[in-house]
Amino acid sequence: MHMAAQHPTAALLLCEVVMEILSWVPAKPLMRLKLVCKSWNSIISHPHFVKLHLHRSPKNSILLFTRTQALTLGEEEKQDLVLSSVESFIRNPSSSLDAQENRHSLHVDDLVSGSCNGLVCVARMLCDHNNGICDNWFRLWNPLTGFVSENSPCLRVNVNNSFGFGYDESSDSYKVVTLNRDSSGTVTAHVYSFRGSSWKTINSLPAFLYFAEDINGHFIGGTLNWLVLRKPHGAYNDWADVTLDMFMIVSFDLKSDTHKQILLPKGIHEIPDQMPILGVSGNSLYLLHNYKNTHLIAWQMKEFGDENSWTQLLKISFHHLGVVKTLLPPEFIFENGNIFMLRGRHRFEVVFYDRRDNSVKRVNINNLDFDAFDYVESLVQPC
Repeated sequence: MHMAAQHPTAALLLCEVVMEILSWVPAKPLMRLKLVCKSWNSIISHPHFVKLHLHRSPKNSILLFTRTQALTLGEEEKQDLVLSSVESFIRNPSSSLDAQENRHSLHVDDLVSGSCNGLVCVARMLCDHNNGICDNWFRLWNPLTGFVSENSPCLRVNVNNSFGFGYDESSDSYKVVTLNRDSSGTVTAHVYSFRGSSWKTINSLPAFLYFAEDINGHFIGGTLNWLVLRKPHGAYNDWADVTLDMFMIVSFDLKSDTHKQILLPKGIHEIPDQMPILGVSGNSLYLLHNYKNTHLIAWQMKEFGDENSWTQLLKISFHHLGVVKTLLPPEFIFENGNIFMLRGRHRFEVVFYDRRDNSVKRVNINNLDFDAFDYVESLVQPC
């Protein structure tokens, strides 16, 4: 070290070697290594290192759960955010969810609207259901580093809205998009960049009746995606009035603030018995639907945005899975489409299906309601 201090080239080389080694260390130990010395703290905190480390971090390895505990008399309602590796959760879900070091507290009125690059987007909603109006604020939170952004400006919209959270690489900015539908089906998008200071309004979206599944948009390839029902010429009263051409995926580009419509797989020839469900794993978009109340079918869009790349990945009987015939959240896909997490036969049962060996594992999580998100630990702390 003394010799390196006398030779700038040697010092620079040593710094690059240290950076290379540290970039392969998991994020949690890096938080402790920042305390080793000032030079390591400087390296680990540098934006270039943060991006390099994120690029090299494993993906799809951690599940992020929001959960509401069952209440006993006199207790206040509580909400936790829990981080767990896929392997730990499958092996012992109760221990994974109850481990104190994996738990973070959320306000009971907070809503997780997405996770991206180690950042969690948290929405705070105050709704007046009598008037059908909601006030919404959004903030970013890194559970690992403790970073919390300032709240976005308040966005007042009606209660028929959906959120999405993602990353725009072109501007190195994290954005929230809300889709707001009025009583006529007209849809307005509101976009907020955490690098900015105000909401932008986009009025060119297609009219649709409502979101066909989870209200959270699915982030992939710089876009947010929702499965919706296209607005027909006249209103319909029940599921019998739905036709295949009414389904579409609205894909909103975070770079250009424009949208396009993606059609469902051509291999779907009849209306599913219930709403299909979108999912994302790795770099692929997935569509799950109920087939004749007997089978679960999963489609994979191998090249995102290319409707001709839809491929039927899975067709398996509900009997073999041991799940209810009505698809209910949480449905989650990970390990690049190899493992499916589905709701079991009762409220607190979760079923894991591994298509690589056709195995099924059921786990019980007593007295717990939860939602699941994909998450990766990172050092990201945006401006």
